[in-house]
Amino acid sequence: MGVLAEIRRDIAVHARPDLHTPIDGLLLSKVENEEPGYSLTEPLLVVMAQGGKRLLLGDQVYEYRAGQCLVVAADLPVTGHFLDSSPRHPALSLGLVLRPAVIAPLVLRAPAGRRPRQADRLPAIATSEASPELLDAVARLLRLLDHPEDARVLAPLLEQEILWRLLTGPSGGVLRQIGLAESSLSYVNRAIRWIRDHYAEPIRIGELAGLAGMSPSAFHRHFRAVTAMSPVQFQKRIRLQEARSLLVADPGDVAGIGHLVGYDSPSQFSREYRRLFGAPPGQDAARLRADAARRPAGQLP
Repeated sequence: MGVLAEIRRDIAVHARPDLHTPIDGLLLSKVENEEPGYSLTEPLLVVMAQGGKRLLLGDQVYEYRAGQCLVVAADLPVTGHFLDSSPRHPALSLGLVLRPAVIAPLVLRAPAGRRPRQADRLPAIATSEASPELLDAVARLLRLLDHPEDARVLAPLLEQEILWRLLTGPSGGVLRQIGLAESSLSYVNRAIRWIRDHYAEPIRIGELAGLAGMSPSAFHRHFRAVTAMSPVQFQKRIRLQEARSLLVADPGDVAGIGHLVGYDSPSQFSREYRRLFGAPPGQDAARLRADAARRPAGQLP
C-alpha cells in the first residue's frame, strides 16, 4: 500500500463529525458533498488525501487536491467547496494546528541556505505539493491513533518533523511568518484578532494601524497582502459569518441578530447577507436547519 493510500485509509477510519482526534492539534475531515462552506479558519496545515477543495479568500482563489497541502497562517474568513466529493468517494483531509511556540525554535535552527526568503508581505495562504518526506511523517502520525501510549511521547516529535518538512519546502515562507515575532504577519495579526473579537464595533483605521505598529498607509498594504481584503471588508465578512451561526439557532430574529453583529440598518444587513450567502437571512437559516442532520459538523478549509 502506498503512503497516500495509507493516509486515506486511516482518515476514513478515524474521522469524526467534530474533526478532533485524541492527538492534540490533529484534525481529520471526511466530507461527502460539494456544498459551499463558510468558516473562520485558524493557522493550519491541511493535507488533502482524496478529492480536492477550492478556497476563496477575498478575490484570491486557491485549489488543492490529493497529494497537495494548504498552509493558512492567520485567522481568516474563507469560502470553499470540496471537489469530486460524494458518499462513495468522500473528500478526505488531515489538519494540523500551527502553533507559534512549536514553529519558532525550528525557524531558528533552519540552515541559512534553506531558510525561506521574503517572508514579509507574503499572503497568509499558500498551496504546494506535499513532499514524499512530509507524507511519510503524516502517515506515521496517523498510525499513532491506534497506539495512544506511544502517541503521548511520539506525537510531539512527529509534529516537529512535519513542520520541519514544511518549513524547508515551497510553503516555508508562509509558515516562517508564524514563528517570527517580528514578521509583518505577527503585527497584522494583532489587528486581525481585534477585529475578530470586536467585530460589532466601528473600525478606526488609525487605531488598528497603531495596534500593528504601522502608519495607516503601510497598515493597509500589509493587511491586504495578508488577507486579500481591506479591514472593512474583513470585518463585514466576520460579521456576516457570525450572523449566520446565530441565525441557525434563532432564525426568527433576523433584525435583532443583524443589530447584534453591528448592523444598524436591517435592509443593509439583509442585502449584504444575501449577496454573500445567496439567500435572505431567514430563508438561508431555515435551509441550514433543515440540512443540519446530513451536513458535517465541521470541515477543514
